[in-house]
Amino acid sequence: MRTAADPILRPSDEVAEALVTGAPVVALESTIISHGLPQPRNLAVARELEDIVRAAGAVPATIAVLDGVARVGLDEVELERIATESGLRKLGQRDLPVAAALKASGATTVSATSFLAARAGIRIFATGGLGGVHRGWTQAQDESADLDTLARTRITVVCAGVKSILDVPSTLQRLETRGVTVAGYRTDTFPGFYLHSSGEPIDWRIESPDEAAAIMRGQDGFGGQETALIVANPIPVDRQLDPALHDRVLSEALAAADRAGVTGQKITPFLLDYLVRGTGGASLEANLAAVRGNVALATQIALAWSRA
Repeated sequence: MRTAADPILRPSDEVAEALVTGAPVVALESTIISHGLPQPRNLAVARELEDIVRAAGAVPATIAVLDGVARVGLDEVELERIATESGLRKLGQRDLPVAAALKASGATTVSATSFLAARAGIRIFATGGLGGVHRGWTQAQDESADLDTLARTRITVVCAGVKSILDVPSTLQRLETRGVTVAGYRTDTFPGFYLHSSGEPIDWRIESPDEAAAIMRGQDGFGGQETALIVANPIPVDRQLDPALHDRVLSEALAAADRAGVTGQKITPFLLDYLVRGTGGASLEANLAAVRGNVALATQIALAWSRA
C-alpha cells in the first residue's frame, strides 16, 4: 500500500525546481525511445532531444513510468532503462492506474505524456505526430485515445500533424468537434508527418513562438473547457520523405495489412514498420527530422511562455 511519502507522480529534482521558479520546461514522450527506434540509436536520440532543450535554455522532462511511479524528468540511469529494458509496456492514459497498482514499467504515449505533464504543471509538450482517426473508421470505429485526452487537457502540443497512415480529414474534424485548437506554424495546411503538407487546410496560422504563448494566455483568460492547443509544425520540404515513394509504400502497407487481417492496436506498428522497410529507412529519418524541429520549436514556445 502506497503512502503520502511514496507518490505515484514524481518530478525529478531539476524539473520540480524549474516549475517552482517558473523556468521553461518541455515535456518529451518516451515511446519513441522504447518502441520507435532500434538500439543503441534510441538512447542517442533521447539524449540529443534533451540536449536541444537544454541548449536553448529550458529544462527537458522526459516522461515514463518506472516501477509504478510516473517519472517526470529522467536521470541518465532511468533514461537508459527506457532505452534498453525489455518488456516495457506502451502506456496510454487509461493504463496509468493499472501500472501504478501493479508497479509496472512502461513508456508513455501522447495521451499519457500529455496527462502527466499537465498534472505536474508543465504546459508545453513536443512529440512527432499525434494519433487520430484510423482509416475505415465507419466500420471499425478505431480512434486514438490521444484525441480524447487532448479534448480535456490544458497542454500545448507541438507536432508534425498526425501519422499519415491515419484519416487526416476525419481527425481534423474530430479535433474541431471536441474543441481542440489547431494552429499551423508558418503554414496554411496541416502537416503530413513524413510530408511537409497533408493538403488539408487549417483555419489558423501563427508566425512566432510569442503568438503561441499569447493563444495559451487566451485559453486561460477565457477559461471554459480544459482543451489543448496543437501547434502543427511541418517538416521542412528538403527533409520530407519523397511524396511519390510515401504514397506508393503506404498503399502497399495498407493492402498488406488488409490481407493479413491486422486490426486494432496492431495496425499502427505494422504500418509504420512496413514504411520503414519499404522506404529503406527514409521514413525513419523523416520522422526524426520532424521530432527535432518540434522539440526546438516547443522550447522556444516554453521560453516565450515563461517570459509571459
